[in-house]
Amino acid sequence: MHEVSYRACFKPQLPGFFIERLTEPGDTVYDPFSGRGTTALQAALMGRRPVANDVNPLSAMLLAPRLAPPALTALRDRLDEIPSAAPPDPNEPELDAFYHPDTLNRLRALRAWLLGRTPLDPADGWIRMVALNRLTGHSPGFFSVYTLPPNQATSVVAQRKINAARGQTPPPRDVAGIILKKTKSLLSDGLPPPHPPALLMTGAASATPLLADASVDLLVTSPPFLNVVDYEGDNWLCCWFAGIDPATIRISIHGGIPAWERFVRASFEEFARVVRPNGFIGFEVGEVRGGKVLLERNVVAAIAGLPFEVLGVMVNQQEFTKTANCWGVGNNAKGTNTNRIVLIRRR
Repeated sequence: MHEVSYRACFKPQLPGFFIERLTEPGDTVYDPFSGRGTTALQAALMGRRPVANDVNPLSAMLLAPRLAPPALTALRDRLDEIPSAAPPDPNEPELDAFYHPDTLNRLRALRAWLLGRTPLDPADGWIRMVALNRLTGHSPGFFSVYTLPPNQATSVVAQRKINAARGQTPPPRDVAGIILKKTKSLLSDGLPPPHPPALLMTGAASATPLLADASVDLLVTSPPFLNVVDYEGDNWLCCWFAGIDPATIRISIHGGIPAWERFVRASFEEFARVVRPNGFIGFEVGEVRGGKVLLERNVVAAIAGLPFEVLGVMVNQQEFTKTANCWGVGNNAKGTNTNRIVLIRRR
């Protein structure tokens, strides 16, 4: 159920480690920088109340359907209802570098169908979630010709260069068949168990008025790391499909340590309100600039004077870094090879 790609996502074992040790069934587990929703989904799978927030509306689109999946028969029936072609949107980007004309027609029809249905029912929401995850990739399991991994959509210009270098043209893809195949894979471990109702928010982590005071038992998250990830650029194709204007999404990207520390402090000022006394925070800051910058030290500096106690820093060495391997980089040679988690208790 976790196998939905998103830029800079961590593995579910990380939140699972803390959820198992620091919460009980029914407790509230929160991720203020939710991304693909790893922490919240893992919380639901373990019978906790999932709460998630992200400034990017794509986050809730990727998470909500997996918390309450529809029946496979409902998905098949819905896919049969969707037209097979639709005219191009006048504002549509150049997409012929990625898709065969027949595939692109089907994607246009699917996009138009989803954008025309408000609100989406569970079948529509699930189909959109899977389609967002299958837009581009490097195997026949994606709608596109061979391109970058699905968490990083390359530009049209760059894709044309890839096509020329590989001597490739986009092949036709079975859009409905790919969606159903990915659905079966996501559901292969069964449905999530019963869990308390989820709360999914879209906005800045420093302002979450929908979340009650002292309501969070455990917060596990990973904030944006300096300026090492271009979230807006990587998600441009997903934003097109979902009808989102990327320019309206203010994802925090900080090039310098002082600005990043101010961002972290503003977030922790809100965390001080929503995390209950004696609740815990696992704040994962990964590995930045080849390990030359240890952001855990900046986290400690940023929260000085707030009602938190730093219990320590846990360093998890990842045995296999899959994304690095996709790029042709030797395992543990570059990229994020360690998870560095600042463990904090709310006083």
